[in-house]
Amino acid sequence: MTEVLFISGAATDLMINEEIRDKEVRLIDEDGTMLGIVTARDAQKMADGKNLDLVKISPKADPPVCKIMDYGKYMFELAKKEKEARKNQKVINIKEVWLSPTIETHDFEFKAKNASRFLQDGYKLKVSMKLRGRQMSHSSIGMGVMRRFAETLGQVGVMEREPRLDGRNIIMYMNTLK
Repeated sequence: MTEVLFISGAATDLMINEEIRDKEVRLIDEDGTMLGIVTARDAQKMADGKNLDLVKISPKADPPVCKIMDYGKYMFELAKKEKEARKNQKVINIKEVWLSPTIETHDFEFKAKNASRFLQDGYKLKVSMKLRGRQMSHSSIGMGVMRRFAETLGQVGVMEREPRLDGRNIIMYMNTLK
């Protein structure tokens, strides 16, 4: 019998040992052998006799399925698998650049230079533009600025998503060249 202090993820809803209140359970041995349908009390006695835990692994089945196992070892293995899965995940960082439909040439070049550096460093780029007041009726000007920005960054990045009007904003995504 083990006491577990660390409980993680999906296995937190598993019932163990005395928490199992069902009359009958379908019992599986620690090596995976099906022992059949027994009373929960007998299953608990078998688990105690082997100095292991009785874990309800399938509560929705009729009768519920319980397995005799070392719960602490099971939770440790589960935590190890989760840690390994997190280690293999690729984190994508996004940098954002804000433009204006009335942006001046120097500002445009400065933002393009910074965006180019972001793309070269491997970041994904979100280019946003907020349209204010009467600019909403001339959204084509904003779309033109966005396309010109994408053309300027053509050597270091590729447009992942075309500029799209989203409410009062125009949003475009760019990614590094492969």
